[in-house]
Amino acid sequence: MKKAFLCLFVAASCGYAAFAQPGAATGRPAEGPSLAVSATRAILPQSPQEPDTSPLKVKKYSEAANFAGGVDKSKVMDYFQDQQFDEALRYLSPVLQADSDDVPVLNYAGYAYYMNDNLAAAEACYQRMLRLDPNSLTALHYLVLLQENGDHTAALDHALRLIQLQPNKAAWWRVAGELWARKQEPDSALVYLSRAYDIAPGDVKTVVALGNLFCDGKAYAKADTLVDIALRDDSLNVSLLKLRVRSAYWQKQYDAVLVPGERLLRLNEPSTNSLEWLALAYFNLKRYEECVRVCEGMFDMGLDIEAVYYYEARAQAKLHHYAVSDSLLRKALGKAIGKTAEWYYDDLGDNAETTHRYRQALANYDTAYYLFRDPLTLYTCGRIAETELHNTAMARQYYRRYLALARPETDEEKRVYGYVKKRWGH
Repeated sequence: MKKAFLCLFVAASCGYAAFAQPGAATGRPAEGPSLAVSATRAILPQSPQEPDTSPLKVKKYSEAANFAGGVDKSKVMDYFQDQQFDEALRYLSPVLQADSDDVPVLNYAGYAYYMNDNLAAAEACYQRMLRLDPNSLTALHYLVLLQENGDHTAALDHALRLIQLQPNKAAWWRVAGELWARKQEPDSALVYLSRAYDIAPGDVKTVVALGNLFCDGKAYAKADTLVDIALRDDSLNVSLLKLRVRSAYWQKQYDAVLVPGERLLRLNEPSTNSLEWLALAYFNLKRYEECVRVCEGMFDMGLDIEAVYYYEARAQAKLHHYAVSDSLLRKALGKAIGKTAEWYYDDLGDNAETTHRYRQALANYDTAYYLFRDPLTLYTCGRIAETELHNTAMARQYYRRYLALARPETDEEKRVYGYVKKRWGH
């Protein structure tokens, strides 16, 4: 955003402080107590509704209304429809400088800033607008949108105010429920999302929000019931399919993952988690060729992801396609960061050992040790040197380094340590 557009908030006579009214710093309306109350409070009484003053309303208005606030509404709408938000701000700036309490112009400017990704300036406009009119649905709604990813408490205050003004609108209950969930208050979230569902059971956004809440609480049967009902009306809804895959996979109902997962694949929906769960479901069902097909489908979508190479590599190994598996593991290694690279070297070693390429296996395990310093890898190297390469001197070197560094914790680790110490510790 060019500095020139900030003049909307910097009048020569009063400066930016004109917008620093009480309540602006916290993002809450200044009038009245905070509305971030317990979800157990009784349903709030209905207040008179205010017409939505969104600048994107259809352009049907009188000539007098066309110039409300001292600007030509038709001209502003033309700027908005042409996505010329910079030009709109240039046009609105002098008017708002002359009168910072001009509500229609604050509305237009807030929207233009919002669409131009100048979120701080947009919030300042809507805070000012709310200060002038505490019942403004538009200001409250945009403040929820602007604050929901940061100041959850302030956003929730505004959402609850919207419920006061429009208690029969499901969207406000859903938004409030989602904000309670973000505040780690699942019981309160359930109250508000359930109310949203009661008002509009066909609203997919509410079904998804409530279903995810049930999944988070491991109430999978309730989530599945909601989603299955919604899927009857819209069997290809991406959000519903993703939620159904999630629920089935987390329940380890791998067969139930397949139908919704395959629909996402056919839709070319690049949902990484859902498609990974589909691939893993096939793997866990020992349908390795199908696992490979899903992984290849993900690559075709451009999902060039480390984990997908790994999943296909394991499936190819199960199909005894070790050369292909090795190639995929090396690609995964090229993308690996952190601890996961150790798995790939271990699996490269496993593949090589299974196909009797013992020196290659030893080289892969040796690399894994030098990268990640897991003493148990030294034992594996010693075992291969002793039992497969029959190189006692090399085995002794690996075993003694293992004994010097190992700190066994599990029963299996203690058993291995005891064997090596008894056999090679003198």
